[in-house]
Amino acid sequence: MTTIDLHRLTGAYALHALSDEENASFERHLVDCASCAQETSELSATAARLGLAVATTPASASREQVLRRITTVRQETPGTSARTLPVRAGLKARLLSRWALAACLAAAAALGGTTVWQHQQAADARDQARQVSRTSDEIAAVLAAPDARTRAAGLAGGATGTVVVSHSRDRAVFVVSGMARPPGGKVYQLWFDDGGTMRSAGLMDPDRSDQAVLMRGGVDRASGMGITVEPDGGSKQPTSTPIALMAFPG
Repeated sequence: MTTIDLHRLTGAYALHALSDEENASFERHLVDCASCAQETSELSATAARLGLAVATTPASASREQVLRRITTVRQETPGTSARTLPVRAGLKARLLSRWALAACLAAAAALGGTTVWQHQQAADARDQARQVSRTSDEIAAVLAAPDARTRAAGLAGGATGTVVVSHSRDRAVFVVSGMARPPGGKVYQLWFDDGGTMRSAGLMDPDRSDQAVLMRGGVDRASGMGITVEPDGGSKQPTSTPIALMAFPG
């Protein structure tokens, strides 16, 4: 493995996505590479912050739903061999496989037993892993940006919200903790405040009280953000008084 290759493994090392051999090689490299050591430290801190922000407890109905679905899925024919990736497959492919594996292991642990994953479930996990990976990469890039600025505020019901803005990346991330569940048939919608005109920035997950949301669209010249309660699926324009308004950090 070349030195150039090692320089590119900071993110994978921070996410514990390297093989034992790669991990050992990279740790030897860190001893003599101050820039990689610093980047690895920053990425590890970012990963920890993301983990705290988006951690959630599995729904109580998950076990029953998965066990019921198992009975309707035909098992793979015995003896069928799985296609394996080349030994020197790219880092991105290896990371994707580990994302999917991590999702499977987490689900099995939450269910308190072993679950047989069939082809369709694996495909669903891979698709979800790709989307999660892309969004997580964008969120991490905003949080780790050199010009990232943050502002925190208390929200209704004891919740806390923090907005992180990077003008160099033209993106913003909203991190919330302790958010109450919206009323039935409703969802929290985020908005950019463009000089008094509200521009939709996406929806929050109504089932999660703690989450990190990559706000949809560029920051542009927005001076702040707002949160409203909207009908399920969101609205083109706010239909209710904002439950929170936050100015962006200078």
